[in-house]
Amino acid sequence: MSKLSIIIPVYWNEDTLELLYEDLKKKVLGQLEDYELVFVDDGSGDSSWEVINKIKNRDDRTVCVKLSRNFGEHSALLAGLSVCTGDCAVTKQADLQEDSEIILEMYESWKKGNKVVLAVREERDDSLATKFFAGLYYKLMQKFANKNMPSGGCDCYLLDRKVIEVLLKLDEKNSSLTLQVLWAGFQTDRIYFHRREREIGKGRWTFAKKFKLVLDSMISFSYVPIRMMWIIGILFFVFSIIMGIEVFVEWFTVGTPVAGWPSLMCVVLCSSGLILLMLGLLGEYIWRTLDAARKRPPFIIDEVRK
Repeated sequence: MSKLSIIIPVYWNEDTLELLYEDLKKKVLGQLEDYELVFVDDGSGDSSWEVINKIKNRDDRTVCVKLSRNFGEHSALLAGLSVCTGDCAVTKQADLQEDSEIILEMYESWKKGNKVVLAVREERDDSLATKFFAGLYYKLMQKFANKNMPSGGCDCYLLDRKVIEVLLKLDEKNSSLTLQVLWAGFQTDRIYFHRREREIGKGRWTFAKKFKLVLDSMISFSYVPIRMMWIIGILFFVFSIIMGIEVFVEWFTVGTPVAGWPSLMCVVLCSSGLILLMLGLLGEYIWRTLDAARKRPPFIIDEVRK
């Protein structure tokens, strides 16, 4: 008899947790051979932890994990994976934007031998701007990080126990768990779903977090940013030689005077801006190297109730 762990990262979700549990109980839990619900409170500032404990009192197959502070969804999922005991584990968002039935579809796919099952967004009820920038991110990941990244992205995935052990050994910070899963390369299947608009609660997926995800994904899984620096350097070097030759030829053949301060300042400012940009990019790599060298854990568990 196989056991499925359902890992739910929680961050300011007090309004949806009870509804989520009732939805899972109605559509999923009764059809599983064995299961456990792993709620991970990622430093929520509301009453999410109290609601999780109420669910625990109603269902003894619930595991309550509380992190010492907010570490981010990547770390919260890793914390859930570190305590789960299932033969496989599926991640589930707490915002009620995906149908719970896809868990059963993913579980059936795992039984057929797939060690990774991705829940891919086929459609999404979001604004045009959100769709555009999300699509742009996934296109960039396909092009420069991992060609197997789904075009619609994936909110949740099911992982075999063997995959879970690999992810825990990686122990990476400032990274993308989805790209780690794809990088591992295990046999993968895809289940498609329609992501609904959020109706309850307020999303905490801010622009700063999205921007950090882009940086983490590109720096951790692609050599493009670091190679881009010397490519731009070569281009500017070639451009400067061409411009120098052109100025010399015009002065020698036509007598055109060499342009003064305006052109010089434009070149200096442009070059300085590029140098600072490249130094900032190098700083991102150095900071991540320092963060990894300090060997601080990606999460700290404050309390566990089993």
